[in-house]
Amino acid sequence: MTIFYLFLDGVGLGLNEPAINPFAAQTLPTLQGILGGVGMFQMENSIETERASLFPLDASLGVDGFPQSATGQAVLLTGINIPQAIGYHYGPKPDAKTASFLINGGLFGDLIASGKKVSFINAYPQQYFDTIESGKHLYSSFPLAATNSGISLLTTQHLVDGSAMSADITGMGWKEFFKIEELPIKTPFGAGAEMAQRWREDDLVFFEYWLTDYAGHRQDMGEAKKILLEIDQMIDGIAQTMGESDLILVTSDHGNIEDLATRRHTMNKVPLLLIGNRKSRKSFHGAKSIMDVAPGIKKMLGVD
Repeated sequence: MTIFYLFLDGVGLGLNEPAINPFAAQTLPTLQGILGGVGMFQMENSIETERASLFPLDASLGVDGFPQSATGQAVLLTGINIPQAIGYHYGPKPDAKTASFLINGGLFGDLIASGKKVSFINAYPQQYFDTIESGKHLYSSFPLAATNSGISLLTTQHLVDGSAMSADITGMGWKEFFKIEELPIKTPFGAGAEMAQRWREDDLVFFEYWLTDYAGHRQDMGEAKKILLEIDQMIDGIAQTMGESDLILVTSDHGNIEDLATRRHTMNKVPLLLIGNRKSRKSFHGAKSIMDVAPGIKKMLGVD
């Protein structure tokens, strides 16, 4: 049993208005097909189909202000209401108070301590490691939790040899920006299928995608539609390749891309999309907020 955890930064459940919401403006065949023709829009209750569940999750958690990346991601990793504990939402990178909740690696550390295999499959360029080492930049919540749990972040070489994923799914962004000629370019579907094949023996496979948040802040409808379609195709590749007991889990830390009328984050609920058989999805029944994601993963994998 493998959970393919796809974290999409800055994705909320918005209005069904094509002028401002790329989920309404762009046809997404995989998601719409799996959800029985229903789009990923604002909803009061969960949606259940033969193949998928979609839960609207509260990301505000009773704390004033717009949800932010550092605290939202840390909540996804711990199941703890960190904004309430420290008194505020914070981001994009963890401050000392937020980071203190991730000192043992959160979900990643808990799973590893229980003997589970966790793969954090994003690759990072050498420039990233250099700026972290120099102190010019801080880890965001997910790589911070990963390194605290003993996971080594993957490098350019891992991307070249196929044992890592590019943050832009296809690798085209890396090839153009970093001028890596030997880097293979993948289709989104092929990247998803390769993910499901290469890491199918692991318990948790984690992939972080941040271009959704970037497009939201830029209010770029064309880019937003393009990347949502690529995500849709990647999910199709995973779904058609994964095993019967496997699960695709898609969620986010806060809203943004679903309302391009504003550059800011939103107060919208975020999706918890589960794709797999009903038994695999059962552990997340009744999920209401982003605090329910980590406990659901641990329950599914038999970790207390």
